[in-house]
Amino acid sequence: MLQPFLYILNAQRNILASGSPRRKEILENVGLKFEVIPSTFEENLDKSQFTPQEYVVETAKLKTSEVAERLSQTGPLPDLIIGCDTVVYQNNQIIEKPRDKADAVRILTKLSGRSHSVFSGLTLFVPASSDVLKDGCPVVDSKFRCASFVEQTEVFMCEMSSEVIDAYIATGEPMDKAGGYGIQALGGTLVNKIHGDNFNVMGFPLPRFAREMSRIYSKK
Repeated sequence: MLQPFLYILNAQRNILASGSPRRKEILENVGLKFEVIPSTFEENLDKSQFTPQEYVVETAKLKTSEVAERLSQTGPLPDLIIGCDTVVYQNNQIIEKPRDKADAVRILTKLSGRSHSVFSGLTLFVPASSDVLKDGCPVVDSKFRCASFVEQTEVFMCEMSSEVIDAYIATGEPMDKAGGYGIQALGGTLVNKIHGDNFNVMGFPLPRFAREMSRIYSKK
């Protein structure tokens, strides 16, 4: 989906507004050229005021907006800023990264043998003067336009004994991941099956990103 216009994207300045090594790797693997500028936005929204879909979109937008505002003060605007936020959702509760090992035990015990949803909010910022995303919403003092999308994947976990949970946490892998597991590595052994996009569970909905970029850039 990206190949027909990847040369256009790679001729412009693209920013990934995230320090996630998984998002960086996913985008690098499809040949996209970009700079990494992590957002400093403090993720402190009141979860009780949002659906999971609303929460990931708003968080992704605020992360991206912080980077866009910073860049707008220091030089020419980049052609594209990509922001993303991912959470796990189960029993009307939004679950993010574990606070500590005890929290990781609590989260994984809760997920064990049950299903949950993974939601990712994807936000794209382009300069207001850009030829693309003409239908985007104005943001950052109308210097940019933005569009946001949500992807959902259902994940079904294996039954996990306390021994398995403790051993997995001891690897350190769960501590920087929403829901306390990483499907792309050891955490994948804890997953029974999924319905939907595997990349979304990794933290970046690549197929959805490719489809939306194709739609946006085909109008250019």
